[in-house]
Amino acid sequence: MMKPTQKHNQANRHFAMLMTFLVVTQAFLPVQGRIISDKERLSYRDRVAAMFHHAYDAYLKYAYPYDELRPLTCDGHDTWGSYSLTLVDALDTLIVMGNNTEFRRIAELLIEKSQDFFDIDINASVFETNIRVVGGLISAHLLSKRSGMILEAGWPCSGPLLRMAETVARKLLPAFDTPTGMPYGTVNLRHGVPRDETTITCTAGVGTFLIEFGTLSRLIGDPIFEKVAMRALRALWEQKSSIGMIGNHIDVATGKWTALDSGIGGGVDSYFEYLVKGSIMFNIPELLEMFREYENVIVNQVKRDDWYMWANMKKGGITIPVFTSLDAYWPGIQCMLGDIEKGMKTIHNFHQVAKQYGFTPEFYNIPKAEVHQQRAGYPLRPELVESAVYLYQATKDPYLLEIGIDLLEAIEHSSRTNCGYATIKDVRDHRLENRMESFFLAETTKYLYLLFDTDNFIHNTGGKGTIIQTPTGECLIDTGAYIFNTEAHPIDMAAVHCCSAQKNEEDRILQEFHDNINLLELLDITEVNGNLIQGKKMKNNKKKLSDKDKKENVKSDINLGSQESIDKEDTSQKEETKAEKVENTDNSVLNNKTFSEFLKTVAASGMEPEEVEKLFEKYKIGELFNVENSTKDESIIHENISDSGKVLDKPVSEELKMQKTRRKQTISLAQQIINLFTKKSKDDTTNLDPPDIHKLYKKMRNYSLNYTYLPKFLHCPALPYHMKLSVMGEMFADEY
Repeated sequence: MMKPTQKHNQANRHFAMLMTFLVVTQAFLPVQGRIISDKERLSYRDRVAAMFHHAYDAYLKYAYPYDELRPLTCDGHDTWGSYSLTLVDALDTLIVMGNNTEFRRIAELLIEKSQDFFDIDINASVFETNIRVVGGLISAHLLSKRSGMILEAGWPCSGPLLRMAETVARKLLPAFDTPTGMPYGTVNLRHGVPRDETTITCTAGVGTFLIEFGTLSRLIGDPIFEKVAMRALRALWEQKSSIGMIGNHIDVATGKWTALDSGIGGGVDSYFEYLVKGSIMFNIPELLEMFREYENVIVNQVKRDDWYMWANMKKGGITIPVFTSLDAYWPGIQCMLGDIEKGMKTIHNFHQVAKQYGFTPEFYNIPKAEVHQQRAGYPLRPELVESAVYLYQATKDPYLLEIGIDLLEAIEHSSRTNCGYATIKDVRDHRLENRMESFFLAETTKYLYLLFDTDNFIHNTGGKGTIIQTPTGECLIDTGAYIFNTEAHPIDMAAVHCCSAQKNEEDRILQEFHDNINLLELLDITEVNGNLIQGKKMKNNKKKLSDKDKKENVKSDINLGSQESIDKEDTSQKEETKAEKVENTDNSVLNNKTFSEFLKTVAASGMEPEEVEKLFEKYKIGELFNVENSTKDESIIHENISDSGKVLDKPVSEELKMQKTRRKQTISLAQQIINLFTKKSKDDTTNLDPPDIHKLYKKMRNYSLNYTYLPKFLHCPALPYHMKLSVMGEMFADEY
């Protein structure tokens, strides 16, 4: 009689054979995703949530406080540092899946034990501790408001989870004390770098710190973390070969490469990922320029028909024609940079490997179309579905949902045990290994859930946000501007910016702008009569104007019209301008002359007929001059203006018309902006209260759309997404 494990393995072998058969029979069929209904999609989402909680509950029951669960023997073991790694790594997934109650419970548990969690005499991986623990704690800290936790007054710039992240990160800092600035691979959490620590580490272990360390620096105000991360990135860049390639292992003491194979996968992957994400998150063009140079070399040296292989970093040329499962992050990066079509072609190739075996093996020989004998496992990795999430958000192609469905079904069929989910030891027969890495709960289940949960808060595209008050001023968060670190911990870019020195400087500039604003100079209006401002104030106070007041305001508007018609190119002081003609006109013409003479005066100012009609209606000109239907008698208006035009005998060119139109827009905008500065006080007198700055930004944005010139205070060198959405006012309520 076969044992249960033998039956399980036999069933897995049958499943693997079936998957291979299906791939072979479908290999020549066109890729065409079937339509998946919303009901079906949500059912898959719920299945992913159930998968997560089955594994999560098993970890708490059988493995905590060890780092990871062993799902075949239903116990736990320490792997990366003996600090309950899975608990920290899975924390923000609870928020993504909406389990706020459990998030609060575990967060309080971590906070209560924070003093003991990391004060241990044990050697820990610098890379893994950073991406899993520092990244996990920072993300949980920034998402804690969403969970309903009671927050400190200084949040998001302070908080117990953030202090825990800082504590751990400071324990990692000694690793960066090398001649090159590139970090050692291991530190002792109590004593620093071990005496016998090797100076050899992988490229990813050098270049995967900026997201976590840069975020930490900007949240707590200590630049040391961002500085060491940037120094390490630049050090790698300086060590690239003469043909622009990098290897996968380097000596951090000398900067010499010890492994010369160059590719996009294991040992290198997250270095490229952080160049792209770091450039976006912190607005550092230098990093994107680095990536683009690398990308050009990668395309020329290692890319073959949408496959990415390995080449010699010094000579080029393919050396290892394999696909590694870690390569599957690449389509997501292509998507982030807008290369959607390339990303879709690449992910299709990777998916075909997964369909052949049910999972992506660690190494796959591309020319032979077979699994590498020594690297045939699948440790429940997330990279393929990670890229599917990015591409699905960009395209909504149902084929990408099928990638998630295939992976979900395969994991449920072959990996599930009574105590969680086990690593696939060999994708060819689906034998199991007694390990469930923490990234299964931190990444794989999270990305699967986000693929099927299209309305998740993570997918917010800037249509809404939350305004919070902090000790440093007003901030906008929850805009959807999330950057995932390489362990899938989402970082709210807006919240990070809220605490940064950059924001403090912007606030200072903004306050200075408030205190010293000169709207007319800002809008390049130099010839507007002061009556304009006075007229708008009177209108805002809703005072009843006398006939005399109305006529005085008409005079002001005529002056505005004349200013609109001034040709900027005519700078001769000898020729009398239209504005001067109007200013020199006897003021009594508005009070004592006939309606016809008044029209000629208006026409001489250069105002268009349409403007005049609006002016009539605005000030009820007909009532002032006792002319019936004056606003409707277009023949009178056009006749008088036409006659006056003949007297002036100066044809209006298309360029002049454009200038006049733009000046009208400018003055109209100036009047609207001035309205923001005049508010009615209790005693019904004009009171220049501080303006609503968000309305002001909205008006100024409208101004910038019509002009190539942009006022200097709008040149904000800030983060993508957040600054575009908050500074420009696009994310505020409709009435703004």
